[in-house]
Amino acid sequence: MEFLKTGTGVAVTGVCDFDLPRIFECGQCFRWDPDENGVYTGVAFGRAAKIEKHGDDILITCTGDDFENIWRGYFDLDLDYAGIRRSLCINDYMCAAAEFGAGIRILRQDPWEALCSFIISQCNNIPRIKKIIETLCGLYGSRFSALGGEFYAFPDAETLASLSPDDLAPLRCGYRAPYIIDAARAVSEGRIDLCSLSKGDPETALKSLKTLNGVGDKVANCAVLFGLHMLDAFPVDVWMKRAISNHCGPDFDPSVFSPYAGIAQQYMFYYERSGASD
Repeated sequence: MEFLKTGTGVAVTGVCDFDLPRIFECGQCFRWDPDENGVYTGVAFGRAAKIEKHGDDILITCTGDDFENIWRGYFDLDLDYAGIRRSLCINDYMCAAAEFGAGIRILRQDPWEALCSFIISQCNNIPRIKKIIETLCGLYGSRFSALGGEFYAFPDAETLASLSPDDLAPLRCGYRAPYIIDAARAVSEGRIDLCSLSKGDPETALKSLKTLNGVGDKVANCAVLFGLHMLDAFPVDVWMKRAISNHCGPDFDPSVFSPYAGIAQQYMFYYERSGASD
């Protein structure tokens, strides 16, 4: 893999296991959208970028500094996903699931944005989650110019902590509004230190996050995997319960995939939700 500066950004050549729709549409993030040519535009860490793939090469439209400081890490470009995928092929089912999901990567997202987004995601579908987050950012995120357009950063915890549930009424997020504000206050006041949690172990992070109102096992595991980038976290929803029941047996323990149980989970989830495992 090589990183080459271009007139508009950075070209990454010889990329393995990098599929844009599978990365952006597997339910781990909510602020990337494709155009008619399959070029995705998104916002993270208060910056905007475009990304497109041509064969084994990807082109990221961004500044060179933003590539090194944000996007190289965000897309986890220095981790060998092809090698990890092969290591997870412990039986025929996982070989099939891993092959079907090849190209999925776990993004290194902002921990607060991921936590807040997955609180919003409870009992929700992806189009509605994206709409709520878009409205939230438009109302309370910082506006900035990039790529010839206008964008909004995800609002920080301090901004949302100062609000009341009524202030979030335009989001139409229902019972989730007080959960969002409670989490923002816990983070802004330091009762939940996401940076420190990211340097610890998954069990400690899960226990801490589950002290928040409205955060149970599923939301906490998603925040740990997708926000703290702890790749051994293993979220279980209805699709994963079905996958485990149908293919893994009653004694299944996700630690069999350690230290990459979260990547295995994504392969299983994508395979089961697609219906290809039937």
